[in-house]
Amino acid sequence: MSEYRCINITQACDLIDQGAQVVDIRDETSFNELHINGAANLNNHNLPEYIAQADFDHPLIVCCYHGISSQSAAAYLAHQGFEQVYSLDGGFEAWRAQCPDRCSR
Repeated sequence: MSEYRCINITQACDLIDQGAQVVDIRDETSFNELHINGAANLNNHNLPEYIAQADFDHPLIVCCYHGISSQSAAAYLAHQGFEQVYSLDGGFEAWRAQCPDRCSR
């Protein structure tokens, strides 16, 4: 069984530049206001479809508000079979502060 790792903003940027997928588990309203470029909003409703269509060998970064909830979501996704799962330290708030140019609506 795979395990997740916590990574910082710099490490996340490097992984994203190499093609990692980002999933944002914040509520839909917050996600629609602003999110990491290219991120997908993941929630309890679309989770089964996401897992069914996912590439389990592709790196996956999980983002929440402050980096706490993303840890349990990352652990769950690792348990589902994703090989490379990361939780973003500091969450979207840290990302927005450090990388505002890599955010979109």
